[in-house]
Amino acid sequence: MSVARNIFADIPEDIAVTDAAADFVETVSFDDLPEEAIRLGTRCVLDGLGLFVAGSDHEMVEILIEEAMDTGGRADARVIGQEMRVPAPMAARVLGTSGHAHDWDDSQVSVDPAHIYGLLTHPTIPPLTASLVMAQKLGNVDGKTFMLAFLTGFEVECKISEWMLPQHYMRGMHSSGTVGTFGAYAAAAKLLGLTGDKLRWGFGIAASLAAGIRCNFGTMTKPLHVGRACENGITAALLASRGYTADPQALDGPWGFFAVQGGGISQEKVSQGFGRTWTILEPGVSIKPYPCGVLTHPTIDLMLRLVTDADIAPETIRGVTVHAGTNILKPIRYPIAANHLQAKFSLPAALAMIALARKAGKREFSDEFVESEAMQAMQRRIRTELDQEIEAQGFDVMRSRITIELNDGTEVAGWADERYRGGPENPMSDAELEGKVRSCCEGLLDGPGQDRLIETAWKTVGLADVTVLADLLRQKR
Repeated sequence: MSVARNIFADIPEDIAVTDAAADFVETVSFDDLPEEAIRLGTRCVLDGLGLFVAGSDHEMVEILIEEAMDTGGRADARVIGQEMRVPAPMAARVLGTSGHAHDWDDSQVSVDPAHIYGLLTHPTIPPLTASLVMAQKLGNVDGKTFMLAFLTGFEVECKISEWMLPQHYMRGMHSSGTVGTFGAYAAAAKLLGLTGDKLRWGFGIAASLAAGIRCNFGTMTKPLHVGRACENGITAALLASRGYTADPQALDGPWGFFAVQGGGISQEKVSQGFGRTWTILEPGVSIKPYPCGVLTHPTIDLMLRLVTDADIAPETIRGVTVHAGTNILKPIRYPIAANHLQAKFSLPAALAMIALARKAGKREFSDEFVESEAMQAMQRRIRTELDQEIEAQGFDVMRSRITIELNDGTEVAGWADERYRGGPENPMSDAELEGKVRSCCEGLLDGPGQDRLIETAWKTVGLADVTVLADLLRQKR
């Protein structure tokens, strides 16, 4: 069991996470990567590339593109969807925000009951963005080097997230913005070949740049947390490479990242080390089937099963009650979603989509669909209710149940499957993943463009130069 600590409590001197992280980044090689980690990492790369495309025409990303193009600067890496190249940190801000724009990127898994589902990080986009942007800046980065950097950042990000106490998220910090900074930093540092003091200083710089607060969930700034994590991670690596100094033990001690932002660290978990058991393998990663908070996914699947099995037409629904615990009801906080960003954190919105369209994809999570009269009316027939029995069972899995009341007085009810779709115990197949990527690219890449993106992503490790991946994100639309 994790031991909670006061925010300013001393962390024992024999816990030196910064040193362990730096040693791991410096010494891990491609030959250290388990074959299954490479396979799963390739799936995450394919998913992430699709998400970059999916977010590239979002209003929030278009604003960032305009800002990047107006600012200009050194031609390190492409602005997604554009010919223009800008400094690496700025390119990363745009690309990382694009990858998280639809809240469709994968989720870290934990088997620790103290880590309430949803309190961890979205692990792929920060290190993938940093790896892709830095590969463009450096040039001639092959697939093996790229995959090693990506999985190095993925592992560092996930372990820091897992070892930190859950107070970090519960106090209002957004892990994907804070811990994501370290994932992006580690990937960039690996590609830059940082070692010794410079590598440790980079962790210190990243620790001071890491930020993101949950009050911005349901707004454009929530995805910007991830974009800034990517930008800040690369900035930390570039500054450290020039000799910019910082505390070389910045994750540790009474004023370090774990104590100040996380309320402490699990002493027991630190013994796991980095790369001994790779997080992408155990406990794994969830690739999302729906573009919204993962806490809603089992309930969405349940609603889809209920309305499909009973062939429930939307006009026959009098009301729907969702029973769940505070682990779901507090973060998924909008009782009625006014727009697509709020809908990502609204059970009534997600279930209304299923009731009306039997789908909850990119098209449904649009302002046009969410603001429609039918959606607004259906949301008002759906309510959430705190279920004390579910609450008492704990937060080790995402538990919920639904009761649908029909106009004729009959009820249809059921429990969500704890083996949620997309999770390690019930993963999307490769074919389903490809289908998701095509859905991400719909209207943005033509059919041949989608084919090339998917085929090339599967061959990532064998690529002679991974900049081709960035090129494939900007096909004519």
